[in-house]
Amino acid sequence: MGFWKEGDEAESFPLVANLPKLSDDSEAHTERTGTVWTCIAHIITGVIGVGVLSLAWSTAQLGWIAGPLALLCFALLTFISSFLLSDCYRSPHPVNGTRNYFYMDAVRVTLGEKHTWFCGFLQYLSLFGASIAFAITTTTCIRAIHRSNCYHKEGHNAPCSSEDSSFMLLFGIVQIFLSQIPDFHNMKWLSVVAAIMSFSYSFIGFGLGFAKVIGNGMIKGGIGGIPAPSTAQKVWRISQAIGDIAFAYPYSVILIEIQDTLKSPPSENKTMKKASMASISITTFFYLCCGCFGYAAFGDDTPGNLLTGFGFYEPYWLIDIANACIILHLLGGYQVFCQPIFAFIERWLAKKYPSSSFVNDFYTIQLWFLPPYKINLFRICFRTLYVVSTTTLAIAFPYFNQVLALLGAFNFWPLAIYFPVEMYCVQRNIAPWTSKWILLQVFSVVCLLVSIFASIGSIEGLFSERLK
Repeated sequence: MGFWKEGDEAESFPLVANLPKLSDDSEAHTERTGTVWTCIAHIITGVIGVGVLSLAWSTAQLGWIAGPLALLCFALLTFISSFLLSDCYRSPHPVNGTRNYFYMDAVRVTLGEKHTWFCGFLQYLSLFGASIAFAITTTTCIRAIHRSNCYHKEGHNAPCSSEDSSFMLLFGIVQIFLSQIPDFHNMKWLSVVAAIMSFSYSFIGFGLGFAKVIGNGMIKGGIGGIPAPSTAQKVWRISQAIGDIAFAYPYSVILIEIQDTLKSPPSENKTMKKASMASISITTFFYLCCGCFGYAAFGDDTPGNLLTGFGFYEPYWLIDIANACIILHLLGGYQVFCQPIFAFIERWLAKKYPSSSFVNDFYTIQLWFLPPYKINLFRICFRTLYVVSTTTLAIAFPYFNQVLALLGAFNFWPLAIYFPVEMYCVQRNIAPWTSKWILLQVFSVVCLLVSIFASIGSIEGLFSERLK
């Protein structure tokens, strides 16, 4: 076992050396080896996961017509958003322009500093909130495995309770170690494993729903969805369902960061558009299967989380496998959403304090039978504190559907619609009041109204659950 500072026995490797200025388009920023397949893996890891399990409940609130239609509409909106945003990776030209390594960089170059601060606040709040949601969902799945085994042994009416906080602490401990993965470029293997896991539990959820529909001998549910005690309650539930779907689809907050891993040629925007089309098609298929068959299987009794709400009890071992797959997927999904925050903070501090050894110096640690690993003291401290903060807030707000809906509704319009539309108009020199400009603005305003509607119901649902 060995431990030494970089530069004692090897060439110095300061963090700032790998972080060019925002205006620097040097290829030395990092070696880009990403392909359309790794891009699809990153997208699926970031998209399928927390949201897919709530879609049966969302479909149940909207009914057989509005439910599937909402899923298809958000799929279309997500593709339009990704199409617009992928052209903003380089500025001012989408193919030959200067690279933008982060979403904020693209906004700064195209729209100016004021928009940059607003975008940065929303993006990193969204990423931070998604990290909390991943912790909540992982804990729900660990608890589901415990309860599934208990129900199998003691019967379905047994008081099988468990302590969520201990499960969240376990998740946090694992993430402290995973958070030391240097950056997006070093986590291809984790995204591939997570994507495989997402396919696995989505197939299980679809298969169980299909089998239950066959067993019931009928398709449950109705055109109007689950009835509510009052009209107001029905409106709140519909808005929360829309928020859940809004959270399940868009990946705008990490699109630029994923695109920055792609090699060229072909141009990065072409690869990203191809990967987006494939990823959105795949996720929409699974979303429709899980959402529709889940509602068809349970009707008015559809649980908030398809695999942990215990509409399914047997075969218990298959439920355990599905939840184990979800846990493995979410371990990778958490990293997909927190790596942009890590990269931004570390890059910013490296530029602000270039002479700080705490921020910039790397040390190499050599463990038995393992390759050398470079560690940075600031990285260890900051990333550990980040995981601790998200885990603590997850313990304080363990409300699955309400948290997902609020996150999706709050960030859907500004990050997935407004900024991509505005940047696209500036980059393509689309003059105001032309037919194309009007079409894009109408698209933006409609999405804003949907986002406001979903936000109101989501806030009401979160506080109602908190007051119980």
